[in-house]
Amino acid sequence: MIDPRVSRLAELVTDYSVSVRSGDEVLIRAEVEALPLVRELVRLVVLRGGYPHIMLGDSQVDEIFYRYASDPVLRHLSPIEKFIQENIDVSISIISSSHTKPLVSVDPERIRIRRAARAELTEIFMRRQASGELRWNVTIYPTNALAQEAGMGPVEYEEFIFSACMVDRDDPIEAWRRKAEEQERIVGLLSEVDELRVVAEKTDLLIKVGGRKWINDDGHHNMPAGEVFTAPVEDGVEGRVAFSFPAIWGGFEVDGVRLEFRNGAIVNASAEKGADKLRKIIETDEGSRRLGEVAFGLNYNITRPTKQILLDEKIGGTMHMALGAAYPETGGTNKSSIHWDLILDLRRGRVYGDNELIYENGRFLA
Repeated sequence: MIDPRVSRLAELVTDYSVSVRSGDEVLIRAEVEALPLVRELVRLVVLRGGYPHIMLGDSQVDEIFYRYASDPVLRHLSPIEKFIQENIDVSISIISSSHTKPLVSVDPERIRIRRAARAELTEIFMRRQASGELRWNVTIYPTNALAQEAGMGPVEYEEFIFSACMVDRDDPIEAWRRKAEEQERIVGLLSEVDELRVVAEKTDLLIKVGGRKWINDDGHHNMPAGEVFTAPVEDGVEGRVAFSFPAIWGGFEVDGVRLEFRNGAIVNASAEKGADKLRKIIETDEGSRRLGEVAFGLNYNITRPTKQILLDEKIGGTMHMALGAAYPETGGTNKSSIHWDLILDLRRGRVYGDNELIYENGRFLA
């Protein structure tokens, strides 16, 4: 018998997050571990008159590809993938890893080459979702591998995930509607701010956001959701920041990241772990040296890092900043084949908006 929380998650994504309609071409991506959720999604999509297309992945397949692909194969952009990206109406991606670091022994340069080759797919996605042509959602299904990576037991992790998505409640859709209203008030506050100053341990960073649009991530694109975000002015980031939690890139862990910005670009970068990988990431392309996103995490059901960015960037009381591509709907223009989120714990920090204290110890004051 299906776990009722899984059924509620499928209903939440189908009806609230992406609003599947009759005639929609719906792409569902997942690893095989998530088949219970995939089955529920397919059932609901066809009941609503949509056309589901399933792409099931596997961690070992990913490793095999990167270990054995020749350089021309790594650089190849499939016209089939491009067609799919240009023509689907709805994209649902399910994080459901059977192994959280399948590429740990792969040369980071091979990963960089592959990501650069697929940059056009990122640009198509950004353009279509900004115009409203593409409705999309990324969600998560609890697996033993993800639980182990988070330092939790399987049952504990299930409860953690379903609480973060609020599908342990009788009416998750109503809960997310209330959350949306709460976050919209914060969007209103930040929309009046020209410059943010972020102050925390080893961090003093100025970020110009005037003229940019703040977006309310209330569950339509991520599930779990719980953040508000924008793109900083491209040359408007100055100062230093020391990020609090490990960040994962292609299965590699980079920890203790410290960055210094001048005129919006990184001028110094270091890491306590994975410094060589950090350097490769920053050197991906011209846009990877600048911030494409700045955001506040507002999901207070997520209380601890799990090494899974979908969750960690939403931790209540944090900020995250992404190197690389900006979301066009924010007004940001930075382009890159990467979008890499780094998280700053502000539960002992402050944020000033135009020199006025607006946020302290993990909470907005208004």
